[in-house]
Amino acid sequence: MLVYAVFGDPVKHSLSPAMQNAAFSALGLSARYLAFRVRWERLRDAILGAEAMGFGGLNLTIPLKEEALKVVVPDENAAAMGAVNTVAFGEGGRIRGYNTDGWGALRALEGAGVRVGGRRVLVIGAGGAAKAIARQLALSGAEVSIANRDPRRALDLAVAVGGRGYSLADLDRLVPEADVVVNATSVGMREDDPRLVEGSLFREGQTVFDIVYNRETELLKDAAGAGAQVLDGIPMLVWQGALSIEIWTGRKAPVDVMERAVREELRNR
Repeated sequence: MLVYAVFGDPVKHSLSPAMQNAAFSALGLSARYLAFRVRWERLRDAILGAEAMGFGGLNLTIPLKEEALKVVVPDENAAAMGAVNTVAFGEGGRIRGYNTDGWGALRALEGAGVRVGGRRVLVIGAGGAAKAIARQLALSGAEVSIANRDPRRALDLAVAVGGRGYSLADLDRLVPEADVVVNATSVGMREDDPRLVEGSLFREGQTVFDIVYNRETELLKDAAGAGAQVLDGIPMLVWQGALSIEIWTGRKAPVDVMERAVREELRNR
C-alpha cells in the first residue's frame, strides 16, 4: 500500500484525507492518504523522510508552500508562482514540485460560470495560494490587483503577474471596483478571525470567492447578503487535489466522488 499525505500547520482541519481516500477507493488503488502537522522549519526533514520511507506523494498547505522551493526541484509553473503544493517522488531520489492551486481556482470559477478574461480581479493575500491564483488568473486575461498586509509583498507579486499592488488599507476603494474578489488568505478559517472586508463594500454583480473551505466564512455571508455571487473553497480544493492525483498516478481523478466526500465530511463534523 502506498502512503500519501498532506503536510501543514495547522492541518487538523484538512478535508484532503477524506477526499483523496475516496478517490483512491474509486480508482481501485491500494493507497492511503494521511495528514501530518509539520512546522516550516522541519519541512526539509519531513519531505526527505517521506521520500526515504517510500511515500507516493505529498500535498503542502499553509505555511509550507513557499519554503518547499528550498527542498524540491520545481517545474516551470511552480517556480514562476513561487510556491509548491504538490510533491512527487521519482527514481533516484529526485523530488519534483508542482503547483495545482492556480488551475484549481480557475476551474472552480469556471464551474460557477465566472469568466475572468478582461475582468477586474482583486486577490487578497500574497502567500503561496495567492501567488498561484494571481498568476493563473492573469494568464487567463484578468486585470489583477493584489492587496496584502505587507504592501511590499503585494507589489512584488503584482510585478510578477503584471498587476497592481496595494495594502489592506486600500480595500475600501478596491473592493467595490472589483468584478471578482478572492480571499487567498487563511483568515476566516476560525470563528474568531477578524473580518477582512466590511460587508457594506460588496455589491450585486460581483463574485466573491473565499478559498477557505472548512466553514462558511463571514466574508461569504456578508457578500451573499449584499447580493453578490459567492463561491467557497471546496471546488478549488477538489480540482487542485484532482490534478495532484493525476500527477502522482497518471490516472484521471473522480472529481464528483471527491466533492461528495468533502461535503459529507463537513456535514459530519
